[in-house]
Amino acid sequence: MNAPANTDIVSAVAEAQARFAADNPLSQAQLDKAAAFMPGGNTRTVLFYPPFPLTMTKGEGCHLWDLDGHRYIDFLGEYTAGLYGHSNAMIRAAIDRALDNGIVMGGQNQAEADLAAAIVNRFPGIERVRFTNSGTEANLMAVSAARAFTERAGVMVMAGGYHGGVFYFAPGGSPLNAPFPYVMGSYNDVDQCRGLIREQGSDLACVIVEPMQGGGGCIQGSPEFLGMLREETTRSGALLIFDEVMTSRLGPGGLQGVLGIMPDLTALGKYVGGGMSFGAFGGRADIIDRFDPRREDAWPHAGTFNNNVLTMNAGLTGLTEIYTGNVAVSFNARGDKLRQSLNALAEKHGAAMQFTGRGSMMAVHFRQGDIRNVDDAMLGRNELRPLLHMDLVGMGIYPAARGMFTLSLAHDEASFAALEGAMEEFMVSRSSLLGA
Repeated sequence: MNAPANTDIVSAVAEAQARFAADNPLSQAQLDKAAAFMPGGNTRTVLFYPPFPLTMTKGEGCHLWDLDGHRYIDFLGEYTAGLYGHSNAMIRAAIDRALDNGIVMGGQNQAEADLAAAIVNRFPGIERVRFTNSGTEANLMAVSAARAFTERAGVMVMAGGYHGGVFYFAPGGSPLNAPFPYVMGSYNDVDQCRGLIREQGSDLACVIVEPMQGGGGCIQGSPEFLGMLREETTRSGALLIFDEVMTSRLGPGGLQGVLGIMPDLTALGKYVGGGMSFGAFGGRADIIDRFDPRREDAWPHAGTFNNNVLTMNAGLTGLTEIYTGNVAVSFNARGDKLRQSLNALAEKHGAAMQFTGRGSMMAVHFRQGDIRNVDDAMLGRNELRPLLHMDLVGMGIYPAARGMFTLSLAHDEASFAALEGAMEEFMVSRSSLLGA
């Protein structure tokens, strides 16, 4: 009698992790060393995976090298921040020029105004913008601004959403979330979310939503769903916030530009700072102008490194000289083609796998059928994720452990072919575990 499939998966994962451990003794030693000073040897939870994470020592183009000397094609892409690849020459030159003139000068600089102008000209829902140090901070400031502007308290979020370290709404949630009064919607459920907005009425300050959930599994928001949020928030006097920290790379003007749906506020981060530490929040002038320090009733917004010269110069070069509107269109078209190719491989081999996403972002799910929200995603055989991760790493492919794949401008057709080949090898070698 054959063993149950879940038992087979547990055994396969254990064997794959044992091989990984044997191949990477220096990374394990590095984690053990770090654990004496940091909890679990870690300072960024998402980078940990069993049996231990690799320690990376070098990045160049679309490749990474670890402490044990292995080379990988990087499909993690720093969770979308690594749009330009590693050590992009133009970004590096911009940083070098900034370094020549000093780093921490305690004053305003020219590059911040130029980057702000580039952002306002690029994203149709942004009339004014302010900078922060991360996407988390950008979302925190956007939500706080919405509550202050509307003089209301309630914040509507979506199950499976992720807006940073204090806005974590995956199954199980987080005890560390910012202590706002939340109401939880179901992503892509038009009727349920419409009902919640109307039920909250004048208590609801804002709805914050990713136009495509990134950390939740690259699940696209339907135009009907996002359009309903725009209509209902306008009707109720609440503000609509688009978290485009990740999705702003998916079109010349982000997904808001692609879809033609304008939020009141937008949060940005990741690649917009040229791959440096960066965040920004912007939107309607009547809201963001409340931060104008020349006003007697100005809202305060501090942050020592909000306008740090390295990020401002790297971001300006990236947005205006490298990732132009035309490049954004062609780059994301390449990503759509790759995702379609991977889905075709799954169909060819009868594997219960599918790749969701848009453009240069995608995620794998171990199930067939529509995936509209986190509940749909949870129906898949998610116990296969660590097996896929270990197998791909063993074949020189470095994705996110949770099954997210992010493309960079440094990827060429050979790197795409390598991913396709590795995925097909997984589908063939693990076919007994991947039945539809």
